[in-house]
Amino acid sequence: MNFSKFIYSAIVSAPLLCNGAAFAAEEGKSVYLLGAAASMAGMTPPPGAYFSSLTYLYNGSATGDAALSRTLGQAGDQLPPFGVLRTDASLKVRAQVALNVFSLMYVAPETVLGGHFGVGILAPVGYQTVDVNMTALTNLTLPDGSTLQKGRTFGISDNTFAFGDPLAMAFIGWDSGFFHWKLTGMVNVPVGSYAKANLVNMGFNRWAADVTGAMTYLNTDNGFELSLAPGVTFNGDNPATNYKSGAELHLEGAAMQHLTKTFALGLVGYHYQQISGDSGAGAVLGSFKGRVSALGPNLTYNFQVGKVPVLTSVRFLHEFDAKNRLAGNVGLFTLTIPLGGASSQAHGPS
Repeated sequence: MNFSKFIYSAIVSAPLLCNGAAFAAEEGKSVYLLGAAASMAGMTPPPGAYFSSLTYLYNGSATGDAALSRTLGQAGDQLPPFGVLRTDASLKVRAQVALNVFSLMYVAPETVLGGHFGVGILAPVGYQTVDVNMTALTNLTLPDGSTLQKGRTFGISDNTFAFGDPLAMAFIGWDSGFFHWKLTGMVNVPVGSYAKANLVNMGFNRWAADVTGAMTYLNTDNGFELSLAPGVTFNGDNPATNYKSGAELHLEGAAMQHLTKTFALGLVGYHYQQISGDSGAGAVLGSFKGRVSALGPNLTYNFQVGKVPVLTSVRFLHEFDAKNRLAGNVGLFTLTIPLGGASSQAHGPS
């Protein structure tokens, strides 16, 4: 297998900023981008510097308390009180996201604890829009004093194009025959675009840390690959809202067949489960734990531009079994290149 497969393994399997498509955590946002860890998640590239661009597209919706959680605090000044919304109105939220995460990564030539050590930084920028529709089950009085008749619908929306919070990352990886392991740590730095009154924010306004372990089995004789990547995200408080999001478990996997040195296809998926509830004065819905799963196809293709190896990955995932979460469809496209100084050695299916 050519060298670019190693680039892909380290960059696109790294934890990334999420898009705001999830619920249960505050504003429906998680630091870890579900779907980021796929093929070759446990592998580490050779020493050198790398650049990667990940484009993330999402379209999803939610009703009931999942929709209510997205509007409280942000749109609360435009909607009736919480108790009225829960008993006298039907809510639906639709969200659309177009996000790009740029990442730079460096793998040191020296080994640490017998493994290859690297660091990186990730910078997200993108567009989000959220539409909230409220249907009155009885005659409702809106905050501006107007009346919404029973059966009528009232809508509000918001959108933003802005930079999100940057993330600092470090990882270490090991190899033994067909088996490859990697441990990645990441810290979210809350300096991205955020305003308490906005319905949509690119930033989180909270510190957070994620730890993800990954394993890849790659049979270089027949091209079969199996990758798994479990991890946990720990969230700090948002001082603007007095909201503390609970800890979040994420498990991702991929089963791939490498048909040639440049082309592979297979199935990828993830499962998200909030393992501790939300808390703080701002968490008016209580612990409100969420979960969701997703499955879909994944395709990778390697090529060269002159002497520069380039790897692309395309994957589509459909979400299901959602609880207290948005459910929708996810599309990801990744392009990765080395910036020089990387080893040309690699191993994979011949």
